[in-house]
Amino acid sequence: MMTQTLADRLDELGYHLPAPSSPAANYVPSVTSGRHLFISGQISRTEDGKVLGGFAGGDVASGAAKEAAHVATLNLFAQLAAATDGRLATVGRVLRLGVFIAATADFREHSQVANGASDLMVAVFGEPGRHSRTAIGVASLPAGALVEVEALFELAGPA
Repeated sequence: MMTQTLADRLDELGYHLPAPSSPAANYVPSVTSGRHLFISGQISRTEDGKVLGGFAGGDVASGAAKEAAHVATLNLFAQLAAATDGRLATVGRVLRLGVFIAATADFREHSQVANGASDLMVAVFGEPGRHSRTAIGVASLPAGALVEVEALFELAGPA
């Protein structure tokens, strides 16, 4: 796994690494500070440009919202690959995920939806993919997205 790329690992798991998207506003996709790599929030936009939108607990069931979290995480992996030359060994550990879910006020399954992101992190990185996490329901997200995922990684080796 040390020389394996993120794209190779995703292929093994039956997924495809999308191309990284350009920032939609005045921010950068990632920032490295010492051994920390911050990846800006990535929304649930498919490779063909379709935004998976709606509201969990309203017009979208929890299972579909979990899949939207999966899609957002694949987009996050695209930014991670761009920031690390795609090498899995560059990442020492996944420290934290922030998962934002457009949801109705009475929605209560945020953790299950966020597992769409968490499960994929652990599948890709194994034990170093286990992380702290925040799962938050919000009134709206950019472009009408259903889910947005941000991450903090610890890089391996010296800064």
